[in-house]
Amino acid sequence: MGYKTKRSRATDIPRAVKKAVMRRDDGQCIFCGRLGYPNAHVIPRSHGGLGIETNIVTACFECHERMDHTLDRKIYLDAARRYLKEHYDGWKEEDQVYRKGQL
Repeated sequence: MGYKTKRSRATDIPRAVKKAVMRRDDGQCIFCGRLGYPNAHVIPRSHGGLGIETNIVTACFECHERMDHTLDRKIYLDAARRYLKEHYDGWKEEDQVYRKGQL
């Protein structure tokens, strides 16, 4: 097992977070309603997106791919942000990003 940086650990999605997101989203993709997995960072890991409940949504494989790798990315991310704002009062994008010295 290799060494992990604090940022890498902070952006991983812990099992407890996956369970909480799965409950919140009823195990369904928030975009299409199919069976999904709590694995989609709204603020991407590459931008320091934390592996916390308020930054993770449940997505099926197809929607997750579209969210990450197509020209429809903005549409999916906007929908995910709206979804999280509906579930968390005061949700802010900047609160989902790793800051040096966290943890």
